[in-house]
Amino acid sequence: MSSFDPHTSSLPEDDGRTGSPAADRLHRVLRLSHIFSSVVREILETRLLEEATPLPLTISQFHILKLMSLNGRHQVGELAEFLGVSAPAITKNVDKLERFGLVVRTPSEGDRRAILLAPSQKGRRLVEKYEELKAGRLHPILDEFPAAELDQFTGMLERVAVALLRQERTPRGFCMRCAAYIETGCPVGHVRGGCPYDRVDRAVAGTEVD
Repeated sequence: MSSFDPHTSSLPEDDGRTGSPAADRLHRVLRLSHIFSSVVREILETRLLEEATPLPLTISQFHILKLMSLNGRHQVGELAEFLGVSAPAITKNVDKLERFGLVVRTPSEGDRRAILLAPSQKGRRLVEKYEELKAGRLHPILDEFPAAELDQFTGMLERVAVALLRQERTPRGFCMRCAAYIETGCPVGHVRGGCPYDRVDRAVAGTEVD
């Protein structure tokens, strides 16, 4: 059986790499990308959400709540369009959020048959608490790095993400790849044919959408 010493650069003989510089680079990119994404999801999402509330919310349900906290004017169909899931699936999650007192339903003033979804005060406080916890966890870490390094790091993340997305055969459609960290002029949204949230938000506001 192969052994691996974490204090050396040696790897098990059956690690699947060819030993060429290109293969080693690909292996390292994929390995650290998986580690980074797992750390973000486990520490900056799952654990922080558990600290922010005792309610048994999933990350997906929290993302829906966070999306609604941006303007609170969405209908079920609009959220479904943005997330790329069925209206019944959204309704099931919204029902759970409503049972927890995090979401309220109100009739639309323009169409009494349409129901608008918005976070309750409790829901908004939860989002705010989560953001405060996240900032408290991240700022001491980010302060250890020069601003130029952080800008270079985020720039590389963006370029690699966009390059990967350009290879998809269906560039248009739902996104949610930013987990509700909406940014105007997002290059990921551009390569996907426009940010779905921006299209929905403009439609809700009554602005013509191409």
